[in-house]
Amino acid sequence: MEGNSRIFKQLLVKKTEGTRRINRQTDVQESDDSYIMEMDLPGFSKDEVKVSLKDGYLTVKAAKGLDEESEKKNTKYIRKERYAGECERSFYVGDVKESDIKGEFKHGILTLTIPKVQPQKEVDTTKYIEIE
Repeated sequence: MEGNSRIFKQLLVKKTEGTRRINRQTDVQESDDSYIMEMDLPGFSKDEVKVSLKDGYLTVKAAKGLDEESEKKNTKYIRKERYAGECERSFYVGDVKESDIKGEFKHGILTLTIPKVQPQKEVDTTKYIEIE
């Protein structure tokens, strides 16, 4: 089981400028033909979550701002604990096409189904010369 059999064993959390470094709770299940990843993103809406694939890395990014109307009303806060900002987490998934990855966001949980990449068999490309 070569190919992406090491998928998700190398987890990468990367920080970009202005991004909080938060490890969102993530479960990864393995089935015969795919991996199912479930990530908790409480408080985010579907529109605030973006999933991208580049160079074999699947990146989940979530960004949100607080109600701007309360900011405009010159409100004085005594305590402000609700989260506003963005978080990002990347996973190495190997050579997978983005069109093969299926995603669903329901009740604050992002579920992604990533197919396993089957190893390609080496084809003998040796050409033999006929000797006369």
